[in-house]
Amino acid sequence: MQKIAPRIIVIGGGVTGLAAAWRLRQHFEKANQPVALQLLEGSPQQGRSVKTIAREGFLLETGADCFISEKPRGVGLARELGLELDLIGTRPEFRRSFIRRGGSFHPIPEGFYLMGPSRFRPFLENTLLSWPGKFRAMMEPLIPSHPQTDESLASFVRRRFGQEMLDWMAQPLIAGIYGASPDVLSLRATFPQFLEMERTYGSVVFGLKKRHGSMSSASGARYSLFLILRGGMQQLMDTLAAKLGSTIMSSGVGVREIRRADGSWQVVKSNGEILTADAVCIALPAHAATPVVHALDPDLANELEAIPYAPAATLNVALRDMDISKPLAGIGFVVPQKEQKLVLGCTCVQNKFEGRAPKGFTLLRAFLGGVQNVAWMDEKDETLTANVVKELSEWLGITGKPMFTHLERYRRALPQYAVGHLQRVVRIEERLLRHPGLSMAGNWAYGIGVPDCIQAGERAADLLISHLERLEPAVS
Repeated sequence: MQKIAPRIIVIGGGVTGLAAAWRLRQHFEKANQPVALQLLEGSPQQGRSVKTIAREGFLLETGADCFISEKPRGVGLARELGLELDLIGTRPEFRRSFIRRGGSFHPIPEGFYLMGPSRFRPFLENTLLSWPGKFRAMMEPLIPSHPQTDESLASFVRRRFGQEMLDWMAQPLIAGIYGASPDVLSLRATFPQFLEMERTYGSVVFGLKKRHGSMSSASGARYSLFLILRGGMQQLMDTLAAKLGSTIMSSGVGVREIRRADGSWQVVKSNGEILTADAVCIALPAHAATPVVHALDPDLANELEAIPYAPAATLNVALRDMDISKPLAGIGFVVPQKEQKLVLGCTCVQNKFEGRAPKGFTLLRAFLGGVQNVAWMDEKDETLTANVVKELSEWLGITGKPMFTHLERYRRALPQYAVGHLQRVVRIEERLLRHPGLSMAGNWAYGIGVPDCIQAGERAADLLISHLERLEPAVS
């Protein structure tokens, strides 16, 4: 007797959905069991915002431009796909970053990690903060610990390090990751390790020295952890899609809603066609998942809809080296909100990873957006591009016209992990328990990076596998 193949549908072909589908396929292949697996993606191309463009010898990343090895599922999946030899790290000679303040680039002190220093001397020698600001920050080990409740990131940094540290160091570094105001972000949902340092060591500084002291020679971040594939971030998406195959992958297929009928799941496509499944994984952004589940569970939809998103955009600018009179000897820079500029940060792409630009040329990747400045959203592409290039030209001494530019906008790019975010995620998970055979995943829950999305997709797949294994085996 042979088991009937379970019918599983994954909705969403971004990083999360591709990882979920791959996990499901691998499980059933290893178990030597049949499965009827489909992945539906509404856009023409899988991977969604993870996109690499090859143009005139340059490699442009329009979305995520790397991932970190500290979160293991990025590297782990690359190895499973046979891409381990294509992983490359940052160029050692450029492992430093800067913060723009008052018309100058200030190097981020060696051993500084997001919101606190692990080394005292480089921090005190740095010119970014005033001496009163430095002294206030160095008092951090004397600040009493706070009860371990959720608080905003701004509240935590202000309480432990002072306002100046928040304004000129923590805010721009964190905005470069989340595109959010630290006054809104939940510390517990974004950087719980700092809460743990306060609890364990009574001090963030002591915690950083204990945990990262041996890896703190690079400024601003532990750049040895940053990885990319030689062919760009899209290489991971394309490899996943190719291995899944066209019989599983369907692009350009939107989903209107899901519902229960006759003991099965029904997936209603945008064209009205109905697919039937034993299990469904929704791997969509929270705002896109909301209408899909609204008829099934309005309370679940309301929780998803309440997760705010911030807009973002990237502008890649290709230049000749000879047209830049003040090149940056580092990976890039961030700009504090108090500077009131359009650009939040910029990467010198050819300094970060090899093979991104031809010899004698520079590729800049400017990032803008977040919740601090949304006026740019209403500007035409030509105007927005000109304004960004103008700021970069002033700061880097760009005299010639760019060879080309590429602008990519995302109106709802970055989920905002506000204070209370984890409680909302728990409520969403509790609602999902009412719908056996349904799982959800995305960057709206526990992390926004590529490894976070991979792990979320795999976890959602595992939940469906467990559900199917609990059902009475069907035989034919």
